[in-house]
Amino acid sequence: MNEEKTGTLDMETVWARHSNPKSGWSRLFAGFVIVAALYHRKWRMVGLTVLFMIVNPVVFREPTEKSDDWMYNVVRAEERWTNDGNRLVGRGYPQILNTLSIPTMLCGLYFAYKQKPVLTGVFTLASMGLNQWCMKEIIDHYEELDSQ
Repeated sequence: MNEEKTGTLDMETVWARHSNPKSGWSRLFAGFVIVAALYHRKWRMVGLTVLFMIVNPVVFREPTEKSDDWMYNVVRAEERWTNDGNRLVGRGYPQILNTLSIPTMLCGLYFAYKQKPVLTGVFTLASMGLNQWCMKEIIDHYEELDSQ
């Protein structure tokens, strides 16, 4: 069944729309917005940003062509990785990087709530860095496979 008949989006459509660089970059930026909103006690902004992050993968149009944009490559590699039966979190490499980004971000959120600016920044940036490092490794994995 296609999406018009069912009224829902299939995963292929979700991945295609999420591969729009505007989707990936705005989702990454939204993480910083949540931290800042929590730090400044802007609860409505926290809620709206969480809602945006939930609907983000489907609100943008699918790109009309392949892109060299980093976020396009991240999303397409992430899609391929999961379609190949791999998980994005776990103890293996590179999943451990993404796994470690979760408690690191939780620390960043905790320090934002406690209004500790330096620790908020350190843990938030560390979390984002771990996540993007994991994505780089996944991209590199597929580039290596494709070059053989």
